[in-house]
Amino acid sequence: MHDDQVDVTTGTVANLIGDQFPQWSGREIRPLRSSGTVNAVFRIGNDLSARFPLRRADAAEVLAALEREARAGAELAQVSPFPVPEPVALGGPGAGYPMPWSVQTWLPGTVASDADPSRSHTFAADLASFIAALRNADTQGRHFSGGGRGGVLTHHDAWMEKCFQESERLLDVDRLRAMWSQLRELPRTSPDVMSHRDLIPGNVLVAGDRLGGVLDTGGFGPADPALDLVSAWHLLRRGPREVLRRELESDDLEWERGKAWAFEQAMGLVWYYAESNPTVSTMGRRTLDRIRESME
Repeated sequence: MHDDQVDVTTGTVANLIGDQFPQWSGREIRPLRSSGTVNAVFRIGNDLSARFPLRRADAAEVLAALEREARAGAELAQVSPFPVPEPVALGGPGAGYPMPWSVQTWLPGTVASDADPSRSHTFAADLASFIAALRNADTQGRHFSGGGRGGVLTHHDAWMEKCFQESERLLDVDRLRAMWSQLRELPRTSPDVMSHRDLIPGNVLVAGDRLGGVLDTGGFGPADPALDLVSAWHLLRRGPREVLRRELESDDLEWERGKAWAFEQAMGLVWYYAESNPTVSTMGRRTLDRIRESME
């Protein structure tokens, strides 16, 4: 999926486990088929999963990032009303793999990209409960920092221009430019709250028609209260989407800013993964279609 991607095999994982965590040697190692774009994931026995960053980077920087993710994941686990993976250990480079990697608890369930919960009002209410619990967590005086989603919409103009250029043969770019010109101007009026920051289908587990758990919790941190509302557009159809909005008591401005963050994310997914990860690219298209329909 990436020009700088590192391939990870079951044999590599077995060697790393044997060298660094011999207490888990002999457990069955199974690669997880996933539409994920950041990590290769392997199941270790029945209760653990190992995550290996896919994009080659400096080992010290990766370790620092994994340590931050572990702290964030542990903090989120303390406030989440739904199951989330908890950090267990950090591994180091070896056996041909050049970077640190992480081990977490394994959660049962089916990711929402495989078990579509978009029609379920119950799932939407569960999702609202999860977002509300995160919003109620203490920011401990922290504020959004960095260049990702969750800060200032207009700071993403250069990225959006690249997305529009790359999407010329894929999407109706003229219409999408007009939509972004409207969305980017939405003002920010509320202070930061704690946020998952990436509530996409691949990070959400479904059990029946309920929310079964939430994955990829390492980004938990302060952000625009509207950021987790991307889930309304990535995961839900119109009726359940309104359930989510009603349960969270989102006003018009917050709701529209959530739409703006979903739009920004979806635009990048369509072209970047058009050939390398069609599932994610298609998800981006679906989100854009839902947003477009809401603005017509």
